[in-house]
Amino acid sequence: MVEGNVPRLANSLGLDIIAEGVETDEERAFLLEHGCPGFQGFLFGRAMPPEDFEEALLARSSSPAGRP
Repeated sequence: MVEGNVPRLANSLGLDIIAEGVETDEERAFLLEHGCPGFQGFLFGRAMPPEDFEEALLARSSSPAGRP
């Protein structure tokens, strides 16, 4: 119940929200259905040192359509 109400409340106040700890496609789908368009979590990538992040970001930005 809370998961569905928080995004609705934030959206009604004009706030942007990001869900933390998203690990599965099912969680992502649930959040999208309940008005939460922003995510972070292991579904998208593991924590890494800043140098590795920079390298991954540069590799992604130099590949076609921003995909590795």
